[in-house]
Amino acid sequence: SQAAVSLVLGDKWRGRVSPAKAEAVRAAARDLGYRPNLAARNLRMGRTRTVLLVVPALTTEFYARVYTGAARVAADHGFGVVLYPSPEGIGPARDPFTSAAATLDGVLASSMAADALTALRTAGLPLVMLDSDPDDERATATVNLDIAGGVRQLAAHLLGLGHRHIAHLAADVDSWTFVLRARTLGAALGQVPGAVLRREPAELSVAAGVHAAHTVLTGPGPRPTALLCDDDILAAGALKAARRLGLRVPEDVSVTGFDDLALAVAVEPELTTVRLPAEEFGETGMRALLAVLDGGPAAVPALPVELVARGSTAPPAGAGIPSRNGNAARPGGR
Repeated sequence: SQAAVSLVLGDKWRGRVSPAKAEAVRAAARDLGYRPNLAARNLRMGRTRTVLLVVPALTTEFYARVYTGAARVAADHGFGVVLYPSPEGIGPARDPFTSAAATLDGVLASSMAADALTALRTAGLPLVMLDSDPDDERATATVNLDIAGGVRQLAAHLLGLGHRHIAHLAADVDSWTFVLRARTLGAALGQVPGAVLRREPAELSVAAGVHAAHTVLTGPGPRPTALLCDDDILAAGALKAARRLGLRVPEDVSVTGFDDLALAVAVEPELTTVRLPAEEFGETGMRALLAVLDGGPAAVPALPVELVARGSTAPPAGAGIPSRNGNAARPGGR
């Protein structure tokens, strides 16, 4: 019967169809070269088995790794992933379909501003947010990295080396993750007597990093002894600015990044930065979305991050603390 065939091919036959009959159905399917019509099955079940991954950019390594992790888990569960960029995570991210609700089962969004997904939210789809405000009730679930912990690790590293004049090259993007970084850094340095923090906003590009670093290194008042950058791309620009000013890194100024992109070990000196487990982040986010689609809970703790100390940081000149990075002096910073 059609019902027996459906139970066997859907692997729901145990206790309802005899083992002999189940094997007969499978043998007939093999002989006939039968393959299930996925479109018809999905239509019957009200599922498309497709999810949308929204990211701020397609050219950034971090989001490529998030996609890799998310797509791996999705494929293991028979789902496809459509990748969709929303410029700078600010948006608005338009509904890329005539009707997202009819085309997708859910949405996974990484590092987006609060109002960037308004059009997609109105579709009523399950929405799992990555690197976003956990108190945003508009999301079905939120998965985060321990961004605040990473900032505190960087601050403790620089303070432990003896730095007290620190400039924050802050991403000029209105999103929860960058607001959190600025707030956490301010709180960490505010507890240290004599610590001075200057914030310089910058777009997320090497050129903007060069400009912002030049501004803080040549501005009035004591020159910062360390530049804490919101990501490795800004940090690469800061290294260029220091070199152009004839400053040595880390002897004259220390520089830190965030993300631990491949760029972090391509520059000289190699960057002290915070390593973010991007692929694991994508995997965890996709598992949370699949759990929501199955009607289960999706609560997950913040994923841990790791400080990676490399050659771009050292005690400030005159601090009296021996350098721990083993770098030889580079005359002129070249």
